[in-house]
Amino acid sequence: METFARVVESGSFSRAARDLHMTPSAVSKMIGRLEDRLGVRLLSRTTRKLSLTEEGRAFYQRVTPILAEVEEAEETVSLSTAEARGVLKVNTSTAFGQYQVVPLIPNMLEKYPNLQVQLTMTDSIVNLVEEGFDVSIRIGTLTDSSLIARKLGTAHRVLVASPDYLKRRGTPTCPNDLKEHECLKLSIPTSLNKWEFIMDDGPSTVEVSGRFEADNAIALHEAALAGLGLFRAATFVVGDDIKAGRLVPVLQKFEISGDPGIFAVWPHNRNLSAKVRAFVDILVDAFSPIPPWERDN
Repeated sequence: METFARVVESGSFSRAARDLHMTPSAVSKMIGRLEDRLGVRLLSRTTRKLSLTEEGRAFYQRVTPILAEVEEAEETVSLSTAEARGVLKVNTSTAFGQYQVVPLIPNMLEKYPNLQVQLTMTDSIVNLVEEGFDVSIRIGTLTDSSLIARKLGTAHRVLVASPDYLKRRGTPTCPNDLKEHECLKLSIPTSLNKWEFIMDDGPSTVEVSGRFEADNAIALHEAALAGLGLFRAATFVVGDDIKAGRLVPVLQKFEISGDPGIFAVWPHNRNLSAKVRAFVDILVDAFSPIPPWERDN
């Protein structure tokens, strides 16, 4: 089963053989024996392409969770001496992954040579169990009680602009001034496009607009640095730029308090996994007690 799954995931016998420290002919013979035992052809082979048959696709979908359970069982019974190994599937938001998670990966891979990390970055909420993720990093209020959570910090949001932009367009003095400014927004449906502030009469949402939108915060961050407009982002994205003077906070006295939390979350059946535990430990070491984007240096 493991050999078959590796062939499917790698797309070739030779790559699967290299990963499994086998010869391509040994891998091919093993798949042949598996097909003979099942009485069906699992893979369609041509000189240029390897693809799943209908039976092969159904078999792969059933095999994958079985292999995951086997790996989990092995880790559980040997937890006291277990070393993080295997494939760790991580999900996180695009900006947090780019700026805070990716820089931690080299140290983790060096520390755990038998570990492989598959990082998926998306700004939509995924179902960890259905999509096969071991751990996810989420920002905001947690609503799924089936997940175990470890708080890593808070996501303080701030409105910033480059010194060049403020020199050209002026600095807004109240939230209503934003209607006269270029505001950088996400082009996807999200609550992050609701720019809320504390006004004299209480919380208020300001409708903003601008000539540039993008589907991720990384592009908006680059646009803000280039002087294209005002950017509302978490300090884990712009903290270093504020310290260096590349971006300047504005309207700080109008910001709403009560920052959302940043959490590492994982399914209950992953709570004893050595690879999940190792990853969460690295996150906690990196972000606690004060996350780097909140430190003075």
